[in-house]
Amino acid sequence: MQWSAPLGWVSMVAMTMVSLSMVTSLDFVYHRQPALAAFLQNLSVDYPDITHLYSIGRSVEGRDLWVLAIGKSPKSHVTLRPHVKYVGNMHGNEPIGREMLLHLIEEFVTNYATNSTLRNFLDNTLVHILPTMNPDGFEAAYEGNCTGNIGRANGNGYDLNRNFPDKFEVNDLEQQPETKAIISWLSQYPFILSANLHGGAMVVNYPYDNYPGASMTGQTKIVPCPDDDIFQHISKIYSFSHHRMSEGNFCGETFTDGITNGAMWYPMRGGMQDYNYIKGGCLEVTIEQDCCKYPPHAQLSSFWEDNKDALINYLMLANTKGVRGLVKKADGTAVEGAELSIEGRDDIKFKTTAQGEYWRILLPGSYKIMVKTTDLGQTNRSFTVNANTPTRLDIVLSDTSGQLNSGQILHSCLFLLSSALVAVVML
Repeated sequence: MQWSAPLGWVSMVAMTMVSLSMVTSLDFVYHRQPALAAFLQNLSVDYPDITHLYSIGRSVEGRDLWVLAIGKSPKSHVTLRPHVKYVGNMHGNEPIGREMLLHLIEEFVTNYATNSTLRNFLDNTLVHILPTMNPDGFEAAYEGNCTGNIGRANGNGYDLNRNFPDKFEVNDLEQQPETKAIISWLSQYPFILSANLHGGAMVVNYPYDNYPGASMTGQTKIVPCPDDDIFQHISKIYSFSHHRMSEGNFCGETFTDGITNGAMWYPMRGGMQDYNYIKGGCLEVTIEQDCCKYPPHAQLSSFWEDNKDALINYLMLANTKGVRGLVKKADGTAVEGAELSIEGRDDIKFKTTAQGEYWRILLPGSYKIMVKTTDLGQTNRSFTVNANTPTRLDIVLSDTSGQLNSGQILHSCLFLLSSALVAVVML
């Protein structure tokens, strides 16, 4: 089945088709915490070469926040391998995403050996999946409750999607253990792309979610972030890969192409997606997967069919466009913690890793990157992003002048991925 993208950006994406075997061992039911943990633990034992199970912390009631990392040699550092993530069940009474992520995990591990496109993707990307951020709320919620709020909050009664530091307004709510775990997680891995799965609507929501004074006025309005073009693009990748979302008319609401600016839908303070973007330099959207928050489990298989293409196509963006490279001193030493920004998008900063790595997802075009360090001064470099391969831009800083040594700049396209991976996957 051919995918029709909106006119004006279809040329940015190539297409291929992949047929995955049907996975039947994971039932389409809601898995409580013991079953969820056992499933992840069993997979980590059965697929030790491509999985790494770890906990980022515990909930208020002491339940582990399990993450399964999937990719080739997941415990090893691979230079310039991007990290991406999914977070499910932030609101305990919205568990569709929880189950979709468990099925996505199984699709990845069971098809790795036989599907060359997925294998190429996982060989060059590390995918971190947190199926439930709010296990306590899930235990309190109940199946069939489409509109209520029982189980929405964590064990202390806090809405976790109002609990993060906010750029536009002071958020003085007590920070919860689950929130602290996410903030710590962001400091440990250089995530570049993320999505947060919710229920109660059918739309992809992108930054900004808030603006100064929004809590006083409650006015809805478009509040574009510096990377609004990229956010609209990646949101449409999901909505048009989804079987129905791009139609945009669900739950009594209308969203053109199935996407919306967050503040235009409703402004909110303390959201996780804005925090990821502003503080972590990570592009995150919020994906609402159905009008009913906690639908009967009999509908889960159809939700999987609706979302599986979109879940994979979205993550593929990490390795198909943008810029990446290494920042080093003239002697080859990595420059850790250098502050980078893209001209015209200066409000959003991102930093190099301990190995001097950086990544940025950008649409095709011409850009200028600014590099700032405490001891080597600051400089900039122009570069071009192509349609389907990331641009490699290594930058060498002079110890004496704090300027770029132009003879030591590498500017080339990455060809790490096969031609199948460069394309968007249609399952």
